[in-house]
Amino acid sequence: MSSLNLNKVILCGRLCADPELKQTQNNVSVVSFTLAVNRRYQSRDTQSGPQADFISVVAWRQTAEFIARYFRKGSAICLTGSIQTRTWQDAQGQKRYATEVVVDEAMFVDSKNESGAGQTYTPDAYATPSFSSPMGADTPRFEELKSDDDLPF
Repeated sequence: MSSLNLNKVILCGRLCADPELKQTQNNVSVVSFTLAVNRRYQSRDTQSGPQADFISVVAWRQTAEFIARYFRKGSAICLTGSIQTRTWQDAQGQKRYATEVVVDEAMFVDSKNESGAGQTYTPDAYATPSFSSPMGADTPRFEELKSDDDLPF
């Protein structure tokens, strides 16, 4: 019997509604939303058009704040996380189940112009600054090795 356990989900789709950031009683940020993911293979019924799966998603803490700040209804997003199933009893004593994806990471897919989101996102704002040297263009940037004798391998 194998002891292998793996619960990893990667989804890319579009938000079905604006994410609404909430706080738990302990002031922990949480956001829940539905992600529409187009199916790769469509049914043989060509009348129905493209099909999609609608997946319940929840994100916590900084990830929840990031999603609520930068994504809106229709925004494309790529998520990684895990599947989680919860059970509880409703007010009538019925046992209820919910299966959702708990987000570990959320990433941009579209640029601002493609997504139509209201927030500004520029890749340069998150990129590491380029190396710039005060040396002139004629100054060599690397030292030339005369032989292979000094190499450690």
